[in-house]
Amino acid sequence: MARRDVQPLRRGPVQMTQFLMTHVLMLLSTPRGKISLATRLATALVLMLVAAASPARSDDIVTTHRLSAALAAEVVTEAVASCAKQGFRVSAAVVDVDGLTQAMLRGDGAHAASFDLASDKAYTVVTIGATHNDDSISAMVKRMGANPTAFWGLANAGGLGKLPRVSLIVGGLRIKVGNEVIGGIGVSGGPGIDDDETCAKAGIDKISARLK
Repeated sequence: MARRDVQPLRRGPVQMTQFLMTHVLMLLSTPRGKISLATRLATALVLMLVAAASPARSDDIVTTHRLSAALAAEVVTEAVASCAKQGFRVSAAVVDVDGLTQAMLRGDGAHAASFDLASDKAYTVVTIGATHNDDSISAMVKRMGANPTAFWGLANAGGLGKLPRVSLIVGGLRIKVGNEVIGGIGVSGGPGIDDDETCAKAGIDKISARLK
C-alpha cells in the first residue's frame, strides 16, 4: 500500500481548545449543591492545562504519500522482467514525488547508460510533468510540439534538455493514487520508442490493486 508519511490529526487543536473551554464554563456554572466549589475549580484547571498543551495547528502540517520500499522494488523488478520476456535488456528506476530515487534495477545485459537514463526519466516525469499535469514523457514531448516519432524528442524542448537530470526520451510514467502523484518510474534500454514506456506501465500495473 502507499505509505503515509504524516498522519493528520483527528480533531484540530483549535476545535479541541474550544471544546475544552466550553466544558470549563459549564463546570463553573454548575449549581453549588451538585459539585463542590473545590472540585469544580480543580477540574476546570485540569481542562485548561490540557487545552494549553494542544499541539500546533494541523493546517500547518502537509500530508504526503510515497511507495513503500517493498512496493518500489516490486515495480522496478516487474518492469525489467516484462522487458526481458520480450528480449529487451533494460534498467528501471522509481523516484518519490520529490524526485528522490527509491529503487533501481539494472537488468542482465542492460547497457551502462540505461541505469542513469532510467532514473532521469523518472525524475523528469515527476518534476517537469507536474507543470502541465502530464502523466508520461511521451505526453510532454507531444505537448512541446516535437515529432512524437523522434527518439530524442528535443526539437522544441525550450531548453529543458539542458537541465540536470532532465531527459525527454520516452519511457517515464507518473505513479498515482487516484489523482495524487506519489512518484514516477523510468525505464531505459528498449529498442523501440514505445518499448520502455510499455514496460514501465507493466511495473505500475503489477501493484495497481494496492495503490489505495
